[in-house]
Amino acid sequence: MHADRHQWLNAAVSAAATAADFIAQEARTHRAIQWEAKSATDFVSHVDLGAEERIRDTLLARIPGLRIVGEELSNDGNPEDGLVAIVDPLDGTTNFLHGFPNYCVSICMALNGVPQAAVIHDVARGGVYTATAGAGAFVDGQRMHVSTIAEPARALIGTGFPFRDVSYAERYLAMMRRLMPATAGMRRAGSAALDLTDVAHGRFDAFWELWLNPWDFAAGMLLVREAGGRVTDLEGREARLLGGTIVASNGTLHDWFLDILNDRLG
Repeated sequence: MHADRHQWLNAAVSAAATAADFIAQEARTHRAIQWEAKSATDFVSHVDLGAEERIRDTLLARIPGLRIVGEELSNDGNPEDGLVAIVDPLDGTTNFLHGFPNYCVSICMALNGVPQAAVIHDVARGGVYTATAGAGAFVDGQRMHVSTIAEPARALIGTGFPFRDVSYAERYLAMMRRLMPATAGMRRAGSAALDLTDVAHGRFDAFWELWLNPWDFAAGMLLVREAGGRVTDLEGREARLLGGTIVASNGTLHDWFLDILNDRLG
């Protein structure tokens, strides 16, 4: 299994690098890129599609027959069935289209619903974040650890607005109102994958979002766990790869974070 994880990680890192190079080239002319609405607030361009094609071709050349669950081209069934690559070719598409430097490539290799290897390639700012199950999390080869902050008043919290389904908005705003006076601040940068790398790297002390797809968080979830943090759903159950609410933290703050999100602190 260790040799397999090493092979899977190498394939994912190579695929992410190929896609990142393509995205970086396209970023030079981002104002000329044509983009379409998948929904009123969700966009896609030829850059997303081209990046996923490059990832698919690289992965299949390395691991023939691999199933790929991806945001744009290859939503091939259950992400918890067998060996699968869970791919977001460009997380932070809206940021990319506006030239806001917060977007990445995210790939997780999972076996029967358990993340085994992951890479998040920060295209705009640089940094290759990697993890394999049981072997730690790294950025550019240097080991990462979550923060040690234990006081909520000192915590910096990452989040993502419910932009696809605004029916979540009131619930989300109530959570924000409880958190705002209790923490050092909140940030919404527009890429859940990079938000989770920030938890793994100790820059955020916690993060939550009310709905994420598997490709939004699969790689980041492994990074956080391997850096010493926790990733659960809103009820505190260990997060799975099927999508839903994601709550991540440095571990020390996790129970408090769940309590304030669920309005259990009175």
